[in-house]
Amino acid sequence: MVDVEVDVSAGSGNFLTVGLPDAAVKESKERIRSAIKNCGLDFPFQNITVNLAPADIKKEGSSFDLPMAIGILGTNGTILNKNIEEYLFLGELSLDGGLRPIKGALSIAVAAQQRGIPHLVLPYDNAREAAVVSGICVYGLKSLPQVLDLINRTSLVEPIRVDPEALLNEAGSYPLDFKDVKGQFHSKRALEVSTAGGHNILMIGPPGSGKTMLAKRIPSILPPLNFEEAIETTKIHSVSGLLGSDSGLVKGRPFRSPHHTISDAGLIGGGVIPKPGEVSLAHNGVLFLDELPEFARNVLEVMRQPLEDGQVTISRASTSLTFPARFMLAAAMNPCPCGFFGDSTRECSCTPTLIQRYVSRISGPLLDRIDIHIDVPAVKYSDLASKAPGEPSSEIRQRVSLARKIQQSRFQGEKVYSNAQMTPRLIRRYCEIDEESRKHLEYAMTKMGLSARAYDRILKVSRTVADLEGSEHIKPGHISEAIQYRSLDRNYWV
Repeated sequence: MVDVEVDVSAGSGNFLTVGLPDAAVKESKERIRSAIKNCGLDFPFQNITVNLAPADIKKEGSSFDLPMAIGILGTNGTILNKNIEEYLFLGELSLDGGLRPIKGALSIAVAAQQRGIPHLVLPYDNAREAAVVSGICVYGLKSLPQVLDLINRTSLVEPIRVDPEALLNEAGSYPLDFKDVKGQFHSKRALEVSTAGGHNILMIGPPGSGKTMLAKRIPSILPPLNFEEAIETTKIHSVSGLLGSDSGLVKGRPFRSPHHTISDAGLIGGGVIPKPGEVSLAHNGVLFLDELPEFARNVLEVMRQPLEDGQVTISRASTSLTFPARFMLAAAMNPCPCGFFGDSTRECSCTPTLIQRYVSRISGPLLDRIDIHIDVPAVKYSDLASKAPGEPSSEIRQRVSLARKIQQSRFQGEKVYSNAQMTPRLIRRYCEIDEESRKHLEYAMTKMGLSARAYDRILKVSRTVADLEGSEHIKPGHISEAIQYRSLDRNYWV
């Protein structure tokens, strides 16, 4: 929370802003001077000093324009009501006195609620977003004179009211549906298991097999956001400036698909003042990395922390920030540079050395953090020509939601929301298997040379398969299905 202090003294009209302001804050003096004059109000031709406290924290952005203008007007008698300590002011001023939207309104509203500040005044375009927070009165105004009317109580201004549950119900249907996907039944089943347990998935197949088409439909089978998840997600999109003025809340689960030329700072977050990256923007949703080997190796390696911890910490000399990053990773890649290794219809032109060099761009530790590896073959003509509709996303989503409810009930009291997030202690507790299943797993571990982390992944996925069938115990069939989702491990290309 920043206090804006204004002092006006005799002098030649200098305007000084102190308290570690950035360039946008320093330039606010020109916007404030023009806005006050163009609203027909008196701007003091004296020395003005604005202090932004605490002074040791860097201030950035244009949201300080409005409180600075209020402080200046308070020195010349324009503000009649002196009891404004119950108000929190934010907003960028245009030259005609209008209020422009700012970033991070939802996080600011939450901070005001936590500090017991009853009134929040901010631009109209940010009002719906901030009004989802209960316990405070949010006033969305369009100009500086309207703010003065509110403070002086010269006209009745009603706070904005928003029903958060109604906003979430506006999500509606998804434009993309699994019923449009021809064939690929094995891949659809793998995606159903993946979304039911929140498991990361890697799809390997030739160009045109439908990997991207399948990935773009993943949000249509994910369970809807609850209110707490919507608030978390909206906060991140709000501070990044990606929230529309009419949305109020992020209603659907995010789907982020960055280009393979992205930098590690773009993916994880960063900057002089750290900003959320793509892994945080995908929080509570899906991060899709198409053409996975084309990403720079250092970019892929920095994902290992958020994949394990569900958050990412960015440290700088002056500060250290932690952003949430609990997402489902979906990745797609060709089996080789030309894309046709293992294809029964087209011949691969790549040498073994070239294939190995291509595949080695993905490190073993990163592959181990991906629970499900599946082969996505080229679609057969008979499937393409078939007029029979596929299973719609709504039916798949019902099964996924039911499995997620089973997991929420199982992990009640734990900071775990899906099977993919189980710790070793929880795996030992909830993934007990019988002797026959143990033999299946031992054979697979020995034959395929899987790592200890892959062992845990198989148990997690088999727990999800059992949840989809409504089974309390993991059966040999569940273990077998989970094992086949690891069949495309690194020895696949050997």
